[in-house]
Amino acid sequence: MESDCRIPMACLRPRILALHALFWGLVSLRVFGAALLSDEKAAVAVTKAVTAPCWQLEEFVVAKECSACEGLQSKTIPACSQTGFVEKINCTKSNRDEYKSCRSTKMEEHLFWKFEGAMLALTVVFAILVVARQHSLDRQASDKVRRQIESI
Repeated sequence: MESDCRIPMACLRPRILALHALFWGLVSLRVFGAALLSDEKAAVAVTKAVTAPCWQLEEFVVAKECSACEGLQSKTIPACSQTGFVEKINCTKSNRDEYKSCRSTKMEEHLFWKFEGAMLALTVVFAILVVARQHSLDRQASDKVRRQIESI
């Protein structure tokens, strides 16, 4: 006898129901928790706006191009700790000189060639694996044909 119920009976077991309740409870907790955290972050953002660097709030002009931090600069300028490179900027409205972390073209070029080398090495490794696998499959196929011919 067939039932009109669209929910399978296996889904109504207590263990399954408890797992569903736990899952959806965690999902709703995650959603409501994220909403509460966004309210707290908005309040923190208002206080950070006062202490934010001028280059985040207004237009600026680059006074000194991106260059590597020297020994003393890396200890005194907090922006040096992020990438090891810094550029001096002048904010137009407040007329303040500040330092901003930046990425050097030399560093970017070095990372690019490092990536290219890694991709080339992976290409060679996988090409060798493909050729070896093809030889193995060819050998298996020829052995199978040989056995079929011998059995005749």
